[in-house]
Amino acid sequence: MVGEGAAERGSRTLRAEGALKAIAAGPDRQERTRRILEQALVFAGASCAALYTPGDHRDLLCLVESAGVPRALYGVRDSYPASGGSPVADAHRGGAAVWVGPKEFAGSAESRRVPSSGLSLAALPVRGDGGGCLLALTGHPDGFGAEDRACLELIAEALTCPVPTEAAEGGELRPTAFTLAMDSGRVEAGDGVLRLFGLAPGEFDGRVETLLGLTVPEDLPSLMSVTEADHMTIGERELEFRVLQPTGPPKWLRLSGRLLPGGEGRPTRLLGTVADASTLRPDVTDVARVQRLAAALATAGTVRDVSQAVVAALRRPLRADRIALAELENERLVVTVLDPPDPESWPELWRLEWRTEWPDAPVRAMPTLAAALREGRARIWPAGTGDLEPALADVGPGGLAVLPLPAGGRMAGACLIGWDAPHDFGPDERALLTASAGLAGQALMRAHAFDAEHELVGMLQRQLLPRRLPELPGAVAVARYLPSTAGLELGGDWYDVIPLPDHHVALVIGDVQGHSAGAATLMGQMRTALRAYAAEGHPPDVVVSHANRLLVDMETDLFATCVYVDLDMEAGAAWCVRAGHLPPVLRHPDGSTEIAEAEGGPPLGVVPQADFPMSPLRLGPGTLIALTTDGLVETPESDIDAGLDRFAHALAGSDPAHLGLLADALLGEARRSDDVALLLVRYDGMALRPLRESWSVWRLPEAVRHARRFARRTLRSWDVPDDTTDGVLLIVSELVTNALVHTDGQVRLDLALIGGRLRVAVADASPRTPAKPTSIGWEATGGRGILLVEAMSAAWGTLPVGGGKQVWSEIALEE
Repeated sequence: MVGEGAAERGSRTLRAEGALKAIAAGPDRQERTRRILEQALVFAGASCAALYTPGDHRDLLCLVESAGVPRALYGVRDSYPASGGSPVADAHRGGAAVWVGPKEFAGSAESRRVPSSGLSLAALPVRGDGGGCLLALTGHPDGFGAEDRACLELIAEALTCPVPTEAAEGGELRPTAFTLAMDSGRVEAGDGVLRLFGLAPGEFDGRVETLLGLTVPEDLPSLMSVTEADHMTIGERELEFRVLQPTGPPKWLRLSGRLLPGGEGRPTRLLGTVADASTLRPDVTDVARVQRLAAALATAGTVRDVSQAVVAALRRPLRADRIALAELENERLVVTVLDPPDPESWPELWRLEWRTEWPDAPVRAMPTLAAALREGRARIWPAGTGDLEPALADVGPGGLAVLPLPAGGRMAGACLIGWDAPHDFGPDERALLTASAGLAGQALMRAHAFDAEHELVGMLQRQLLPRRLPELPGAVAVARYLPSTAGLELGGDWYDVIPLPDHHVALVIGDVQGHSAGAATLMGQMRTALRAYAAEGHPPDVVVSHANRLLVDMETDLFATCVYVDLDMEAGAAWCVRAGHLPPVLRHPDGSTEIAEAEGGPPLGVVPQADFPMSPLRLGPGTLIALTTDGLVETPESDIDAGLDRFAHALAGSDPAHLGLLADALLGEARRSDDVALLLVRYDGMALRPLRESWSVWRLPEAVRHARRFARRTLRSWDVPDDTTDGVLLIVSELVTNALVHTDGQVRLDLALIGGRLRVAVADASPRTPAKPTSIGWEATGGRGILLVEAMSAAWGTLPVGGGKQVWSEIALEE
């Protein structure tokens, strides 16, 4: 196999010749084919290699064997028409190699089947047994270089095209063999196979589902990829899986199978053998390891999950002492997993750049690593070879492997594997490392996108919900929100606590239909609308009614439910309005609970002219009000009423002294298929209640004098000093006069005394805020009233009240 010009070839080509020569001595033809294809991954930098041979009717080139990254990622087919225009067909017909660079591949028909760009393709004819074709693909930006092409030509020369063998119809199976009809799922298995599954020959019903039911559930995904025709492609396959035992741990089995295409009147069949894997010598080139890694990466959602799957798949088979996997971000290696995780196991540079949990090492401090990332190929340094900087040499004193992780035409990161004792790198390990790097790079890119989306979703959800709850006079409020673990983790549940004038507080909780960005956006709009309508001073039923009309006018396909509670801190009473939502649950000071009998209206956005009746709630000091959404109380096994009863029972046995711990305990058993919002408010009662008096001002010529007389009597009964009374009476005169002169309708004067501050408030029916003049000439006859109020008040302002306004002034009383 070594030609006359071998001495002049590059060192990589010489190593490839030696490896191919060693493989050629192997007795198993099918195993030899697979091992030869793996050398394309090691020496030619290919991510995927496949062998095609003519089919039964010579009009199709059918896949015989493949190695490397799953072919589905690169759009490689199971067969190509021999007369078609694919590179595989061109190389087979013309007898010459076809090289397709990244630009040519991007413009070809094959690129439409590939999710990422920047691929290069090579198709080389294979001689013997009717001919065939070697197909190789790489994601390296420069494609296949000169030495890569020389290695691929050697590999094509070493390949022979096996002719698919057909199992004898009706022949007796060997004890360790089986055959599976892919269309019906019927299995014929030898006695040895059945014994490995713990079955007697007479107990097996011939169904593949029976055998699958005896396997460990975690191994089912990889096993299903072999036993379902939609998931498996033509060619040789091998994997390891576990079967349950009556006693003791599960047993490891190894399945080796070959999927044979069906012909006229014959179904596609899987032929193979099953052996006890615990008695076989472990082999790092085993295809089962790559399949297991691919199955683990398919379910890995985050960057951390991907990193842990790679470490679990590589460290034990390679018997490595340490593995690091890092993302490449702005010329820095952001390490996601270290194994072992303690800093003392890693070089000094890594410890100096340690950031809380993981290090963050600059690439410029490791030029050898930077060069490997630029080249995009796996690099291996056995013990005593190469001049490595300490930051890398100390990772693997006995041997170091650096695996760039390519994805989408760029480097997603790198994986460093080190050994303390001298380690000999064989071609089997190189093939495993190369195949794992391609899988890990693609998975890391997907996980990075998932993490970015997850962070964006979390940020959006946090922005739509209150950052913190306000401090309440006479009450304590705690809220919790748990996003759904399904889909985008973005839902429509929300809560709010809205302070209102006169020591009222609005408690709101709601749920918008669905789990999507649209539901979250609508949730933010409804929360803002309810807060705005409440701030205008409307009663609870009007607030909810306005929100309902707003949602109807928005013409969205979504609806919302909510419950709105207006809590009067001074009186210890509340009014509740429900719009298709769960009623509040009250826990009384004696530990008893009740589900409030609050009459409800329809969900918001369903009926344009709906009624939302108010229901009273009586509260005593120590009463706990609990508002929640259906995600906490509804389960697939029971209806919502039973769940609400369980919720009330949990409240009855709780300690309301620590609301934060209570909220966490209530959410401990929440199902995560739906988002959950929980709002707990403990009403303790106000330690100091304000003194209040009101006066309806009639529109009479002496209305202002009557208002002053009312104010004087009230202040005298409250023991307000006389020197303060004159100033208060002046403010009363100005505010009442302004209301009578500039507005129509009813006028009301309110006086309140609390905590050494006296509040004067005049409410009228006009929404116009009084304007403070910027300048007043000496001849002006008005406009000085507001200036006098401002001068004599510690604070003043206006509030919307039920379509009108309230102008208020606060005066600090001397001790």
